[in-house]
Amino acid sequence: MSGTIGHTMYAILAAKAAKERKLPISDAIQRHYASYLSGSYLGADVITVPGYVCQDTGQEVGYCAMGLKKSPITGGPLKPWRLESGGKTYAPIEIWRMFYGRSHLNFGWSKDDKKLAISWKRLPDYLADVLGDAVRLFDSGLQPIAYVFGWMTHIVGDALIKSIQPGVPLHLLDGKYPHANRPLQDLVTFHEVGRGELKLDWRKVLDDVASAPVEPLQCHYMRVAQPRGDLAKDFPDGWTPQHEPLLKKVMAENRRYQRIRNTRLLKQLELRHTPSGRQCDEELSRRAGGLGDEEMVDLAGGANFRHALWQIQEATADLFEEVVRRQPLLQNS
Repeated sequence: MSGTIGHTMYAILAAKAAKERKLPISDAIQRHYASYLSGSYLGADVITVPGYVCQDTGQEVGYCAMGLKKSPITGGPLKPWRLESGGKTYAPIEIWRMFYGRSHLNFGWSKDDKKLAISWKRLPDYLADVLGDAVRLFDSGLQPIAYVFGWMTHIVGDALIKSIQPGVPLHLLDGKYPHANRPLQDLVTFHEVGRGELKLDWRKVLDDVASAPVEPLQCHYMRVAQPRGDLAKDFPDGWTPQHEPLLKKVMAENRRYQRIRNTRLLKQLELRHTPSGRQCDEELSRRAGGLGDEEMVDLAGGANFRHALWQIQEATADLFEEVVRRQPLLQNS
């Protein structure tokens, strides 16, 4: 579970943990909660662009470079989606290769750029530099700080749920992160944890993700800007300011397409109440090996899935605490 539902849940739980620990950045998160939630997803997943266009309807479909053979809307033919910038066109896979590692830091780099990855050990220093630069170089108050802490939840959540880092021994259908687990994790998070336990308004949560403004600081922390500040001093390699106009266009596209995805996601995750019990979307059930909603809930309970979310929550709050300790400018934010 590392899509929109998963990452916003990690952020929501980490914000609660930060408040319980009385971390000084908790107030900034609460005051700029929409930016915090947006950072938790779009602060990292800059690959949130269409993959194709349905030729029957003209609607954009898919997700970045993930393959589709036919339109999920009509079953008809598709044509590749492309982004134009600076007189050039870019395929989704090019956006992935250029930017994914830069926003995830410790994994996801293209073969040629793997040397730029930030080790888990150096991650707190990198993040502390970003946040110090946010205060000194970006005259935007606390909003970019909240956005960066949201981004941090994505880094931790991905690293743990994808086993980049140890710490979450979760076994569901076939391990922790195979494709078949995604529907199960999303449905249980959306309904049992989100609506049931936390009483979330998911429509508002997802609207916050897509509606919060682009943060100029994101180009800086991805090193796709003119090198400056403590980040450039301590991490001088790999800056690509020539790609900043493209990244800005990609970030705007992320928000535009996420609004479209939100509507589809909410529809797909709704349950139907029937005489035989709750029924989930047929496609989600197919992806989960034919399991129904109640079977997925039982499987998640047996695997202690809720405890895995707590582990991610606490690991993220630990990183928050470590970064605040290293950056004095945050200690009274």
